[in-house]
Amino acid sequence: MIDEFPRPARVQAAALAVAAVAAAGAAAGTDSGWWLIPEAGCAFLAGGRPGRARNTALALAAVVAAAIVAVALVPAWLVWASRFTGLVAAAVVPWCAGRFLRQYRELVRAGWERAAQLEREQDLLAEQARLRERTRIAQDMHDLLGHELSLLALSAGALQLAPGLPREHRAAARDIRARAGAAVDRLGEVVGVLREEPGAGPTELEDLVARSVGAGLDARLRLEGDAAPGQVPPIVERTVHRVVREALTNVAKHAPGHRATVVVRHTKARTEVRVTNVPLPDPAPGPATETRAALAAGEAPQGGQDRRLGLAGLGERVRAVGGAFVAGPEGGGFGIRATLPHRPPAAAPEPRPAAGRLGRSAAAAVLVPLFTLAALVTGVRVWDTVAARQSVFAPEDYARLRLGQPRAEIAPHLPERQTARRPAVAVPRPPDAACEFYVQTADPFDDRSGDLYRLCFRAGLLVSADAFDPDTDSQEEDSP
Repeated sequence: MIDEFPRPARVQAAALAVAAVAAAGAAAGTDSGWWLIPEAGCAFLAGGRPGRARNTALALAAVVAAAIVAVALVPAWLVWASRFTGLVAAAVVPWCAGRFLRQYRELVRAGWERAAQLEREQDLLAEQARLRERTRIAQDMHDLLGHELSLLALSAGALQLAPGLPREHRAAARDIRARAGAAVDRLGEVVGVLREEPGAGPTELEDLVARSVGAGLDARLRLEGDAAPGQVPPIVERTVHRVVREALTNVAKHAPGHRATVVVRHTKARTEVRVTNVPLPDPAPGPATETRAALAAGEAPQGGQDRRLGLAGLGERVRAVGGAFVAGPEGGGFGIRATLPHRPPAAAPEPRPAAGRLGRSAAAAVLVPLFTLAALVTGVRVWDTVAARQSVFAPEDYARLRLGQPRAEIAPHLPERQTARRPAVAVPRPPDAACEFYVQTADPFDDRSGDLYRLCFRAGLLVSADAFDPDTDSQEEDSP
């Protein structure tokens, strides 16, 4: 996956956390909205980083829950509700936008990768078609030329047996017959390379190991399993034959002084192949030792014709039939293990279209911020209304106030708590006085919604009673 942000993840996370704390601190210390800019930038970068959205959603829910608990414990903090809403909005909207942009880039990259894959598949199909056509032509040539060469050999044999033929002509006919037969055999070998290999059963494996032993390789074959004859698919048998042949060729080329052990286990569901080689004690001198020396110099036993395949190509062939392939050092020598299922693996479920994921991400980038903001605004309004009901000072009680009245006489008519609202413009308070604020009504549809009463006391006596309209930042009336 391409990393749009190459810096280490821990450094990015620390930078985002510091920026978020700085933005929150700036929000608490200024009336302007400049602090939203760095917060939005950090949220956009965080949304562009790979990861699951659930973690971010949990973090956001934790922040909102902490804010609710804080306001419940300290109602005066409700005055910061608008800034908290702005803080959340400046985080959620850019984060969703960054996540959408990242998924869009992934979709574009996946599209190019898919196009390249389709192009490679088309090239592979074209190459396979050319190979099939080449095989068909070669087989036709074998049938036609083989027939003609066989007739030529037969005619040469008849000429060789003709009475009265001079000795030199008889020798020439014998040579023509031998060359025609050799040409038929060579043509069969060449075409056999292009033909699809037949299934290789236990007899073929035994012949392969026997030829390697005859060439001087110390090899052992052990067949195991309970698979019935014909139960192993031909493609698996061919792959097993190829694995064993390549493994023996590698032992002959790179470890002629080792003993190769071939174990083939057929079960009802799969076939397992294991070819290992371990060093032998110092061999006694003799023909076998000389043969191993020749093999080490570059000769391979019969049956190792496909030397270009190599371990990498062998692994690809095994995986092409749904198997697993492992090769590496083992027990002081080298080992090759292959597991081949008799049935091809079930097709992987069709992945969800990337365009659908992108569409859902785009919808989430719009709907998630809207629902989040709507929930926050609704929650703030409900909480504000509930808090206002507990801080309403009745207008008739306000009208009965008089300056110099003791607070003890007023206390029975005061609400349970003060409101967290304050006039937008600070109004000077009387010297050495403690002021309390109450709302005039809790009805959000009343014309007096948001209007405040301020009562100031000094030495337990009322020294000021004022009514304010925060929307107009004006003092409605003076003290009674």
